[in-house]
Amino acid sequence: MQAISYTVAFHGVEPRLVEVQVAVSPGLPAFAIVGLPDKAVSEARERVRATISALGLALPAKRITVNLAPADLPKEGSHFDLPIALTLLAAMEALPIDQIGEVLSLGELSLDGRLVAVAGALPAALAAAENNCTLICPADCGAEAAWVEAARVLAPESVLAIINHFAGRAVMNDASPGEVRAPDRQRDMADVRGQERAKRALEIAAAGRHNLLMVGPPGAGKSMMAARLPGLLPPLSAAEALETSMIHSVAGLLDAGGISRTRPYRAPHHSASMPAIVGGGRGAKPGEISLAHNGVLFLDELPEFPRAVLETLRQPLETGDVMVARANAHVRYPCAFMLVAAANPCRCGWMSDPAQACSRAPKCGDDYMGRISGPLLDRFDLRIDVPATAISDLQKLQPGEPSAAIAARVAAARDLQRSRYASKGITTNAQVEGDHLIAVAAPDAAALALLGQVASRFSLSARAYHRILRVARTIADLAGAESVGKAHIAEAVAYRIGQG
Repeated sequence: MQAISYTVAFHGVEPRLVEVQVAVSPGLPAFAIVGLPDKAVSEARERVRATISALGLALPAKRITVNLAPADLPKEGSHFDLPIALTLLAAMEALPIDQIGEVLSLGELSLDGRLVAVAGALPAALAAAENNCTLICPADCGAEAAWVEAARVLAPESVLAIINHFAGRAVMNDASPGEVRAPDRQRDMADVRGQERAKRALEIAAAGRHNLLMVGPPGAGKSMMAARLPGLLPPLSAAEALETSMIHSVAGLLDAGGISRTRPYRAPHHSASMPAIVGGGRGAKPGEISLAHNGVLFLDELPEFPRAVLETLRQPLETGDVMVARANAHVRYPCAFMLVAAANPCRCGWMSDPAQACSRAPKCGDDYMGRISGPLLDRFDLRIDVPATAISDLQKLQPGEPSAAIAARVAAARDLQRSRYASKGITTNAQVEGDHLIAVAAPDAAALALLGQVASRFSLSARAYHRILRVARTIADLAGAESVGKAHIAEAVAYRIGQG
């Protein structure tokens, strides 16, 4: 007797269809799983055996062969338990073979037949919709998978519930999508006293999705301002929320099936390894740069990160995706993130303060900031010095401008960019390239002359030239200007070259 059903193997965020074939044939009793399974998949036979025993059934005293096709595609993870069990039950005639053949399932089995939640339910639901299949997944994954309205999703608690459903004894209702999670309470920029120049830079960065580097002594407020950046950003669009949630689903980070419209904010510690930042490890999982897709990646104490880790950021910052290459897998993840970094000017942090700076200044600062390569620094659109906050600012009773007011200006600028680039498939000024950048910036003669003088005086690279023009276009958008003027170029240049 033979039976077939379907599941998926995850290649990054891409679900690849896997046909689960089970044959029960005469021969010495055996239970074999073939098709390039990893250790977790190979161990599925013991969980399946215990589940079938818990149902009051016995495996036939024959040779049982499970083939996961295509055979050359690596199969990883415990989510293969459920499709193997369902297909085997169909081959044993405990489930209807024809109906199981129209099912795509995933889920881990406990020894008593209960279904345990697994990662990847959202992309699996997309695969089920594309292949016109019904998705069966654990109850804890149902709310997540049901966000894909084109697929029918059943989310039982146990294998017994599936048997009763197909037998017509207790038909299951379709799963309902989880709630759109309310935005987390955002920290307010009104808490920041002083630092008007840095707050202006954060507003420009948020409006155009520009990369930002803040350099200043300890306690100046760099991390405090960065933590308030999510409150300035517009919510994710429906398409962005689905794309971001698919990455978080594969990583197993979606909470109770809820999808959030808040942009991701990831702040890894400087001791994080390269696989943790870029992606990799067992199963080539997404790293912090992919988990920050459509959001913000904040790197505090930037020079303290390992040099090799920082250098791997250069290509993803340009392309918006990353290829995680391993011996047995080449997986591509999207990672269009906004990079915000903070650093002390030297190891002790007080180089700019004559009263506290060490005797090695300024060489100590050159050595410390020299840990960041020139090509990586060139990818920061805005680079600003953040001085220590004046005592007079700290003693002000009146709060600063609230995040809501800044966010309104950012949203208006983003709306201008979205409509301007509607036919180009991009949404922000940071993504504009080449001749199209010159066309949309439309700088006047005085602005072009100033930019040319700056480029010649400071020997700017082509990348730096275009990044200044992008920032100037964002400044013009915040001002509601049709074209880039000399004042916009001057401010953009000041944020890149005229630090202090």
